[in-house]
Amino acid sequence: MPPVTTESQGKGTQRGITGGKASCRGSPRAGAHTGEGRPLGAPRCPATMCELYCKQDTLALRRKHIGPSCKVFFAADPIKIVRAQRQYMFDEKGEQYLDCINNVAHVGHCHPEVLKAALKQMELLNTNSRFLHDNIVEYAKRLSATLPEKLSVCYFTNSGSEANDLALRLARQFRGHQDVITLDHAYHGHLSSLIEISPYKFGKGKDVKKEFVHVAPTPDTYRGKYREDHADPASAYADEVKKIIEEAHEGGRKIAAFIAESMQSCGGQIIPPAGYFQKVAEYVHQAEGVFIADEVQVGFGRVGKHFWSFQMHGEDFVPDIVTMGKPMGNGHPVACVVTTKEIAEAFSSSGMEYFNTYGGNPVSSAIGLAVLDVIENEDLQGNATRVGNYLTELLNKQKAKHTLIGDIRMKEKRVLLSADGPHRNVLKIKPPMCFTEEDAKFMVDQLDEILTVLEEAMGAQTESLVSDNTLCRTKMPKEACLELLSEGAPDQKENPSQKRNGLRTDKHSLLSKRLKT
Repeated sequence: MPPVTTESQGKGTQRGITGGKASCRGSPRAGAHTGEGRPLGAPRCPATMCELYCKQDTLALRRKHIGPSCKVFFAADPIKIVRAQRQYMFDEKGEQYLDCINNVAHVGHCHPEVLKAALKQMELLNTNSRFLHDNIVEYAKRLSATLPEKLSVCYFTNSGSEANDLALRLARQFRGHQDVITLDHAYHGHLSSLIEISPYKFGKGKDVKKEFVHVAPTPDTYRGKYREDHADPASAYADEVKKIIEEAHEGGRKIAAFIAESMQSCGGQIIPPAGYFQKVAEYVHQAEGVFIADEVQVGFGRVGKHFWSFQMHGEDFVPDIVTMGKPMGNGHPVACVVTTKEIAEAFSSSGMEYFNTYGGNPVSSAIGLAVLDVIENEDLQGNATRVGNYLTELLNKQKAKHTLIGDIRMKEKRVLLSADGPHRNVLKIKPPMCFTEEDAKFMVDQLDEILTVLEEAMGAQTESLVSDNTLCRTKMPKEACLELLSEGAPDQKENPSQKRNGLRTDKHSLLSKRLKT
């Protein structure tokens, strides 16, 4: 069934103006254009498209009143989203987009059960957590039941950044240590305390790495320091952490925590090799530090077989602190830190009360409980396994077909994707958990079309480069020249992050049969 849009579609006009500001466009009509290749079974666009301003005015007001460092997706022609439902988003013209970006809308945009829980509780009460209320303790009990037994004490916050900041406070109070080990290219939040431990961010600003921050190599077996052909990459990467600890101790410093996402997201969707976290935890515990698992982006069943991504590493690995956020409230701001009684008691012994006005409030807790119910009742964890396996199968076919994967965004194909990683060349596929096999097929078909066109264009450029460039003509196969084209000019200056990731370290890294992109 086609989406429904408004009479003023595409005209950029305002109708029904109230008080000179508000505008709710006129009556919806059926039969509006659906966007090329819309997946069958996609929901009808909501009947009313309400806007305060036309798109041009919204852009102008944003430029005037919103900080210039607050970027938007697709900056050259931003999408104005006015409604969303399940895994679909709709712009002011009624155009439908398949949402492969929003891991925040974990169980689907505007899920009716989540909305119902929020409204029901808001009609009764919302207040801070100093008052006794059942919702916060019920939510803490339900969350703890999904985790290993020793992780049983919860602190509720409003965002993943707040959760990670609190995790650092817990870790530093535990033994009185200060230093933190983080992974290269990691991102843990926007607070000052987290920018300091996020190479993804502090590498882009003027701030230099603080002396209490130690950066370990990302355990990337695809294009990192130790790769698939290494005899024991898990031990090799863990030994890098051990070396950092030893050097810190020699300098009179003490390790408070090792922090890592269970799967590094902004760093390029990196899954550590089996055994790595166990070995790191052993070294960190020997140094009387704690292991913080950041599940802000990757928790709540997204990996399918397990509810938490750290559980992929085996039952013998249990972090000391787990932080969670984005998916918890399905768009509502709620986050949490879960830790052990021992660490919680050490935190309390400082004498400083921890209080967060909105953390764990009745409405947030009711919404969090509803999200847990939906995940269970709709078997979204099982859906993640089934659709994830199918998507992996489809992408493996693309891998066999295409040697070039670059910084691709699919806005014009009505698919919303983003790219990340140290070189902005890793596609992030993180849709709502109600994503279907049909959605996966639609997305991959669009990706296939784009890659085909891109490779044809790159092939033409490569032929020109091969004929003009002595280096490629005499020493490099076509694939190597393609890598140079995708990275920049052959004489582009090497930077440290590229060297660490095995790029341009020697000519052999350019002679790989498959591009390491």
